[in-house]
Amino acid sequence: MPSSAVDVRAARVVAAWCMDSGVEHERTGPGEFAIVLPGEQKLRSTVSVTVGVNTVVINAFVIRHPDENVGAVHRFLLQRNLSIFGLGYAIDHLGDVFLVGTLPSAGLNADDFDRLMGSVLVNADAVFNQLLELGFASAIRAEWEWRLRAGESTHNLAAFEHLAPQQPTQPE
Repeated sequence: MPSSAVDVRAARVVAAWCMDSGVEHERTGPGEFAIVLPGEQKLRSTVSVTVGVNTVVINAFVIRHPDENVGAVHRFLLQRNLSIFGLGYAIDHLGDVFLVGTLPSAGLNADDFDRLMGSVLVNADAVFNQLLELGFASAIRAEWEWRLRAGESTHNLAAFEHLAPQQPTQPE
């Protein structure tokens, strides 16, 4: 069977969910969807959904390869894998972190797909700042110092206020 073969019924479930939920989405090919889930900590999580004849494959980027504490980041993710619905954290050849899942297309329904997208959102968004702090604390501290020194806004660093320098840095 050609690789572009699709379980049409399952693809309709995904398309209907996208329309009903009002999320930003795009059909990128037969049975292929790019879905953008709005978040709070991670403002957007883009989810690639590929519906095949027998499976639905979910793939969502979480963070790039951590700069530091790689073992602690991986341990954190592996521990979370124990309780995630339908997904698991994985790393690619570059060490970037993704949420991935594969499920049978035959039984896919709107409620299950909604629960799966909720799982993507919770596991990409709810722990995003925690992952950034674990894997990029030095970069966040350096960004704080640079912005304070340059007189730039620190608004988008508010979640990491505890990583700001203790002594005020003088603007340049």
